[in-house]
Amino acid sequence: MGHKWHKYKLLLDENLPPRTLFRRLNSRHTLKHIVHDFHQSGLKDPDVYTFAIKRNLLIVTFNEKDFFPLTDKSKKSGIISVSPNLSTDQIDKKLTSLLSRHIPNELYGKFHKLSHET
Repeated sequence: MGHKWHKYKLLLDENLPPRTLFRRLNSRHTLKHIVHDFHQSGLKDPDVYTFAIKRNLLIVTFNEKDFFPLTDKSKKSGIISVSPNLSTDQIDKKLTSLLSRHIPNELYGKFHKLSHET
């Protein structure tokens, strides 16, 4: 028997395309963009992380190296790094698949990476 489906709240970092381009994710989860929805541009990565913690958002970013050290600082956010080599459609499919396979406590307070291999 599978786990109950969960609607995640995701925060797209400023280096990602607008949320409107992620059709699957938008239909299943709450998706917000740090710049296009919250009008927060140029924030330092620790400030983006604090912003996400206050709102219980999972961060989706291309910026693995700067976000990885922040991963275990809170159970109110988590980080999903996506390869910059993935197309927007591939990110949409792979991220939707990742979210459908995990329960919240497997994502919050943790780091996950999406690439061509995952």
